[in-house]
Amino acid sequence: MRDWIATADRLSPWPQAKVVVAGLGTSGFAAADGLLDLGAQVTVLDDSDSPGNVEKATLLEMLDATVRLGPGSTAELPADADLVVTSPGWRPTAPLLAAARLRGVPIWGEVELAWRMSRPDRQVPWLGVTGTNGKTTTVGMLEAILAADGRVTSAVGNVGRPIVEAVLDEVSYDVLAVELSSFQLHWTNSLSLHSAAVLNVAADHLEWYADPASWSAGATDPMTAYVADKGIIYSRAQHSCVYNVADPATEHLVEEAEVIEGARAIGFTLGVPAPSMLGVVDDLLVDRAFIPQRRDSAIELAKVADVVPYAPHNVANALAAAALARSFGVRPQSVAEGLRRFRFGDHRIQTVAEVGGVRFVDDSKATNPHAAAASLAAFDSVVWIAGGQAKGTSFDDLVVEVAGKLRGVAVLGVDRDVIAAAIRRHAPQVPLKVIELGDHGAMRQAVGWAGGIARTGDVVLLAPGCASKDMYSDYAARGDDFAAAVAELTG
Repeated sequence: MRDWIATADRLSPWPQAKVVVAGLGTSGFAAADGLLDLGAQVTVLDDSDSPGNVEKATLLEMLDATVRLGPGSTAELPADADLVVTSPGWRPTAPLLAAARLRGVPIWGEVELAWRMSRPDRQVPWLGVTGTNGKTTTVGMLEAILAADGRVTSAVGNVGRPIVEAVLDEVSYDVLAVELSSFQLHWTNSLSLHSAAVLNVAADHLEWYADPASWSAGATDPMTAYVADKGIIYSRAQHSCVYNVADPATEHLVEEAEVIEGARAIGFTLGVPAPSMLGVVDDLLVDRAFIPQRRDSAIELAKVADVVPYAPHNVANALAAAALARSFGVRPQSVAEGLRRFRFGDHRIQTVAEVGGVRFVDDSKATNPHAAAASLAAFDSVVWIAGGQAKGTSFDDLVVEVAGKLRGVAVLGVDRDVIAAAIRRHAPQVPLKVIELGDHGAMRQAVGWAGGIARTGDVVLLAPGCASKDMYSDYAARGDDFAAAVAELTG
């Protein structure tokens, strides 16, 4: 291993380095392209030889990379590897990564690589967001607010655009809005963000942390390992650590973090804010953190009505985005302007039809129980459609919390019985339909049953609380199938 890699930056002697890129997905391709730009000797390994991977491999090979695709390609780590850059979905227990750890070969993610590539001469402040739910929405809001303030920015990271692309971009960015998943944070070790936010922490992706080899130092079980990885975002934070007042675990992560001296803890709340917080007063989003008179006053940032569609968790996301933007010096009026400009992506509390006083709402992006609970909280009377891959999570607490607003529940997908059992235990009075079909006909059956029992004022809500890949390519395909089923039902 090259000793200099431990402190490597963009100006290090990369032509000497032999780097293995594990995985040829979006981040893997960007990482390989960036490393080739630095002159490194790059080998890319992926067990999939899909047409998309073959096309990307051809491009990389034209740039002198070595690419090995197909079953077994990732079984062994090349003997001369100096560094492994892994795709975020790879578990630490993967044989290639296990071999790297055993041999003392450093393992980075694309995020860590991007951070190193931006040092020392392309430094741009990062405003980072993580959390179990709401990351993409918050980063989108943050990007809109920064742009409204005249800042040159881009939403990057887990939101879809690899950070390496932005680092190599010829655009001179003022600041980056960065979405970071627990998987991405797990493979970082030197990030020092301008400001960072953890929106919430709840059980999710516990299957990724099933093996102790996936645990960060000090973790005692999959959940504490997952939460610890979220907390890495606060490490070495320079200006502000933004936490959710309603979720004490996020404040605890701030308290435990090793930050740059002078970094502040900034809370956000749906209630009236205390000093050093952002919150809500009389239908206004207000700042009581980034003003000189914060001990006895607050400044208006936006109206709650500027957050469309309204839902409590969307307002919370807007406050988190505003806190990060304000930590960077954004003017108060730019918060309102940015929120008004922002448009939510599809499949996030999206009304697809309203017929006979019944709304049909697609929140297919709610892929864990915590997200489903936030979605259900936005409505008073719901016929709920749920199910898919539960990822090792429990629905008991969720059902207890929302039982009073459920008019009926339809469950489908591979882990439908997990949700059905929670309904039978905690809300046995609620009508329950278990869909046994394992194909796209399941959604049509669920929508047909839900529409049949819904009454004026009800919401038929797809908030699965589960991942989608037991039946669909992704959550968007599931949402599209729901919309198609609703169109078929309602005409």
